[in-house]
Amino acid sequence: MSDQKLHLVMGGRVKDPQGLEFADLSQIELVGVFPDYTVAEEAWRAAAQRTVDDAEMKFVVVHLHRLLQPDMLKR
Repeated sequence: MSDQKLHLVMGGRVKDPQGLEFADLSQIELVGVFPDYTVAEEAWRAAAQRTVDDAEMKFVVVHLHRLLQPDMLKR
């Protein structure tokens, strides 16, 4: 079994800066899929830094490995 833990970094304009509801799903920016959290966090920081002055732009790290292999939550 692989130890790879895939992570997705994505973002876009949110309706409320304190929430995670995206205003327009057709405008979501897919930064990429990364092999581990460390690399995904670097990509997230770079994407978030580009839009640091826009409070309505938000980037997130999605733990794909948890969705693909729910049994990993027990580890």
